[in-house]
Amino acid sequence: MPKKLPHFFSLRLFLVVFFAVALAIFLYFVFPTLVATTYERGVSLEGNASSLTEIFPVPWKATHLPNPAPTKALYMTSYVAGNKEIRAKLVELADTTEINTLVIDIKDYSGYVSFKVEDPTLIKIGSSKWRIPDVKEFIQELHGKNIYVIGRVAVFQDPLMVTKRPDLAVKRASDQTLVWEDYKGISWIDPGSVEYWDYMVSLGKEAYRVGFDELNFDYIRFPSDGNMTDIFYPSSDGRVKREVLADFFAYLHDHLKPTGVALSADLFGMTTTNTDDLNIGQVLEDALPYFDFIDPMVYPSHYPPTFMGFANPAVKPYEVVKYSMEQAVSRASTTPFKLRPWLQDFDLGADYTPEMVRAQIQATYDVGLTSWMLWNARNVYTGEALDK
Repeated sequence: MPKKLPHFFSLRLFLVVFFAVALAIFLYFVFPTLVATTYERGVSLEGNASSLTEIFPVPWKATHLPNPAPTKALYMTSYVAGNKEIRAKLVELADTTEINTLVIDIKDYSGYVSFKVEDPTLIKIGSSKWRIPDVKEFIQELHGKNIYVIGRVAVFQDPLMVTKRPDLAVKRASDQTLVWEDYKGISWIDPGSVEYWDYMVSLGKEAYRVGFDELNFDYIRFPSDGNMTDIFYPSSDGRVKREVLADFFAYLHDHLKPTGVALSADLFGMTTTNTDDLNIGQVLEDALPYFDFIDPMVYPSHYPPTFMGFANPAVKPYEVVKYSMEQAVSRASTTPFKLRPWLQDFDLGADYTPEMVRAQIQATYDVGLTSWMLWNARNVYTGEALDK
């Protein structure tokens, strides 16, 4: 006859079962949100997806799309992106035309970040305004339609940060305790501030975490449209402007590329035809090594009178874009595929017709490029100019 197990073994088994059941009941009733959370689908004994296979939820993780080749994009403000009814019109335009990419503001000229952030550094700064409260869901919706999503950052235009860190701001030369403002009343961060570069890196990582496929950096330059005789740069003083920006480009690349995110840079249109830095620090060759895409803003209306001999370059969209991008292709040497111009789809200098918008696209193709992006600050685009 086998020996009977001591009585305390039966008692121990009973206690283990009792406390396991009690713990399960406790978790269910005290933390009901654990059960209400969306769980990763598991497999039941019958092989079907079960509604609850784990006690704890699987952390949310963004998906990302590779860059479409070619890229054909529209710009969208954060206000529009946060309005389901208005943004649906642009999504429909992408659904029904050749558009396959949307460029959405992450941080505009105000300095505010357009979505809720989780990075402690960003939270401490307090720049998040949640203009796009459902940013994760919206990006996932776009990804479901195979629409590539680019996040745009207006970098050194940042009045909000200036109010929080005036020591990083561009100042007046006549009184270095006063913040300098451009003619629009916008204050700037000194492009040489490495501390602010770290802020841009943190913001870039946060944007990639919520699902943006690419980071597009705009206003990566020194200011130019204010009283330039009364301006002082506390961080860049004594340094060559183009060298400051080249260091910034390298810093972004070194700190953000390891995440896997694509990087792009918006450059002033005349960087394609001028070899100097235009007194804003931007030189095409300085940016090319550090970004996946270079986006010259070759809006015909932004060129000065007499450019190419035209009294009004705005009425010559094909000629201006073709000449400007020809020069860029020549200078890009072995990497012309990085070039992806911003084109004009707004009325300035002329009333832009579908034919004028399409002429810029054709000019892009005629210099051997395949990607382009359309800009309209009001987000009203000329659908007739797009292939269905």
